[in-house]
Amino acid sequence: MKATGIVRRIDDLGRVVIPKEIRRTMRIREGDPLEIYTDRDGEVIFKKYSPIGELGNFAVQYADTLSKTTGCPIVITDKDNVIAVSGASKKDFTDKKISSEIEKVMTERGVFTKKGADNTRMPIIDGIDKYIASVVYPISSEGDIIGSVVFVTEDENKKVGEVEEKLAQVASGFLGKQMEE
Repeated sequence: MKATGIVRRIDDLGRVVIPKEIRRTMRIREGDPLEIYTDRDGEVIFKKYSPIGELGNFAVQYADTLSKTTGCPIVITDKDNVIAVSGASKKDFTDKKISSEIEKVMTERGVFTKKGADNTRMPIIDGIDKYIASVVYPISSEGDIIGSVVFVTEDENKKVGEVEEKLAQVASGFLGKQMEE
């Protein structure tokens, strides 16, 4: 664990303020759920809770099936990190923070589709230029955005068809429904 040198007191209601610098670095926003852990040494650990992370193996299996069916690499994310990848190098993606561009698509509840050789470049992971997104579709559960389904390409000139868009939509809808049950 990394010491920050920041000390905070607990108020009379049992609350503690997480400093702005840490919230910004860890991408913790107002309303984000946090899991609380304790260990034998008396440490209290806060960890961002990822609802879609609970799908774990199911998300990996869904990404595998979608990738094999379409021939495209598939990435499934929560609001901050890649949680499943298929058809591409797992070490390039697994547990890496998503790019601010993909985060923006989710925050705005938008959909991104690469329409051929236009100048739009949507990196999936900041600093890794080998892979770019061809389709990004947010996953919604009970009205909250909890992640995204991303079709990946290495070819900047590849056009995405309506089929890939619809499959991303179906995948995001299905994963969102799984979270509601």
